Amino acid sequence: MCRASLQNEANKSVAEGVNDGIVYLMAIPYILVAGVFFAVWRLKQKKKEVIE
Repeated sequence: MCRASLQNEANKSVAEGVNDGIVYLMAIPYILVAGVFFAVWRLKQKKKEVIE
């Protein structure tokens, strides 16, 4: 139903907004996971420097 209503030429700006919202919602978890992995990597690097 959403797809059918967004395929009309009259709703082009609405369809672009929906697509942007989907990309935004999809990107946030990936950014958070990447941040966690980066923090863990930095902690391991710091521990490695202290040992050496």
